[in-house]
Amino acid sequence: MRKKIVAGNWKMNKTAEEAKALLSEVVNMIKDEVTSDVEVVLCPPALYLTTFRQYVTAGGKISLGAQNCHEKASGAYTGEISAPMLKSIGVDYVILGHSERRQYFGETNAQLAEKVNIALENGLTPIFCCGESRELRENGDYDAFVKNQLTESLFHLSAESFGKVVIAYEPIWAIGTGLTASSGQAQDMHFELRRHIADQYGDAIAQDTSILYGGSANEKNAAELFAQPDVDGGLIGGASLKSREFTIVVKAA
Repeated sequence: MRKKIVAGNWKMNKTAEEAKALLSEVVNMIKDEVTSDVEVVLCPPALYLTTFRQYVTAGGKISLGAQNCHEKASGAYTGEISAPMLKSIGVDYVILGHSERRQYFGETNAQLAEKVNIALENGLTPIFCCGESRELRENGDYDAFVKNQLTESLFHLSAESFGKVVIAYEPIWAIGTGLTASSGQAQDMHFELRRHIADQYGDAIAQDTSILYGGSANEKNAAELFAQPDVDGGLIGGASLKSREFTIVVKAA
């Protein structure tokens, strides 16, 4: 069976004390209330990762994720963080290609292919984000656009390497807008992505690939979204900043 995953992307939120308090609440709630095999990935701002590692044990129910990494292993890149650095402090996952990174920092499909490579080389599991804008959704060009993101950033990988990647579909028009893709829209896109993967790598790998939904999923809609046959969990933004809401989302998976 495909792994069920719920990842909390805290983005650029929480002071150090606020982060510690939220972490404590989430860890205790997950421990006390979640009995399923869902894997929880917490992705705080990078400067909290070392502190979080003390409380999050690799291999347990909760794993640690970074929100980004550079495509080079080292060098004169002021302010950047490399995949080897993340691995050296015990990080398990890394989010790559989030729509905000693409939009605000101009990350391209080719650059993301390099980031995927360096992450895998250092034993990190990429959570590779893909998705379309409202304009693309409305003019009907979204399907080919999103599939091309996978083609250009992931399909150079061997079957073995691709099998280590998690996909997160995030309709950009539903991030932070209060809008959410209907469960049917989410399922349709996840199905199409899985079929696209099957065309490249075969049905066995496609069926084994976890594809998460990442567009304003919350405690009210998570159960319906996660009930869809091709939705394997979520990449959660705003709801991950509230321990009770996030725990409800995790339990829905």
